[in-house]
Amino acid sequence: MGLLAGQKVLVTGASAGIGAGIARRMAAEGAVVGICARRHDRLEEVLADCRTHSPDSRMWVVDLSNLDAVDRFAAEADAELGGVDVLVNNAGIPKRRHVRDLTPDVVESVMSINYFSPIRLTLALLPGMLQRDHGHIVNISSIAGRLGPPREAAYSSTKAALTAWSESMAVDLDGTGVTVHVVNPGIIDTELFQLPDNEPSLADLDALPVEAVADAVVRQLEEGTFEIFVPEWFKDVVAGKASDSGLFLEGSKAWVRQRLEQLAES
Repeated sequence: MGLLAGQKVLVTGASAGIGAGIARRMAAEGAVVGICARRHDRLEEVLADCRTHSPDSRMWVVDLSNLDAVDRFAAEADAELGGVDVLVNNAGIPKRRHVRDLTPDVVESVMSINYFSPIRLTLALLPGMLQRDHGHIVNISSIAGRLGPPREAAYSSTKAALTAWSESMAVDLDGTGVTVHVVNPGIIDTELFQLPDNEPSLADLDALPVEAVADAVVRQLEEGTFEIFVPEWFKDVVAGKASDSGLFLEGSKAWVRQRLEQLAES
């Protein structure tokens, strides 16, 4: 039996993409999975898959961008699951837009769902974890939060904030039974790259399947690793940037110019 067998897991943004993949994988590992998102029909599909392995799994339709509703949802989910052992903060939205085209309202809306929402949910569930002296908080960040890619100022800043929060929280919770984990996916094959109101991605990498992230998260929990990258080689890129951020940014500018020329010619 693995670490997740019998654990109560709450996965946000689980109607599709990475969240759905993590929920299905954790149910297959024997966890009782609670999933939430805004789309009822898509959630039902994921729940049906989870229940083939974990019949007690359940779902809630909730809009986590409504911050005032987060505390109520946390209390409901915690009570119905019988205490959340593993919280996976996955819900989020992209916003690929050149910085000159951003407005304060857009930036604040992205920050609300990508940062303030998981923080509110974490703070609501943390007291119960501390009282039980057991828990895992898994924050799905992004490689964007470490590398600041082009057209991603609004999005990458939310993920950088979530990562910084996670680092401080991990130190603060030292000596408790609650551990914190950060996941930095790269290009993953989800619908987030085709959503409207976003500029086309400049990325020229092959997208990995969501299962790659789900598998990595399970290993992360079993090994107790704080931060992982999917794919793993992004860790070396982040280390290279840290050694000389100015040189890295100059390289990024050159790459963007070259990439725009390639796209114009195609």
